[in-house]
Amino acid sequence: MRKFISWTLLILVLLGGGLIYWKYYFVFGEGVKSGVLNYAVKKGNLFKTYEGKLIQEGFGTSKAGTGLTSNQFEFSIENDSIYRILEVNSGKVFDLHYKEYKGALPWRGNTVYIVDQIIQMRDIKAGSY
Repeated sequence: MRKFISWTLLILVLLGGGLIYWKYYFVFGEGVKSGVLNYAVKKGNLFKTYEGKLIQEGFGTSKAGTGLTSNQFEFSIENDSIYRILEVNSGKVFDLHYKEYKGALPWRGNTVYIVDQIIQMRDIKAGSY
């Protein structure tokens, strides 16, 4: 009986570890988003994380599905060097590479989208956005 309990506990621990890895550490998707940087902030109660928002060109539907809203991409920022660039260049157009996870961790940020690279930064052209 002791052997059965040991094997059962080992299997449960391995399954639990696998689920935690899949939910919080497995990169579900990655890509590039472009838009005008609305803000970059450092915030948090216990864990201070870097957060930002891009305003993308075009319109989407509101959460209730009744009206139009601007397309917004809210993200967390991986490290302070990326944050420093974003913080002093608010209002410029950015192409940001991000990784998407299934769940957010409090020390990684408030969102499942983590920006890990700035691909391009440019000023807004006249007539766009």
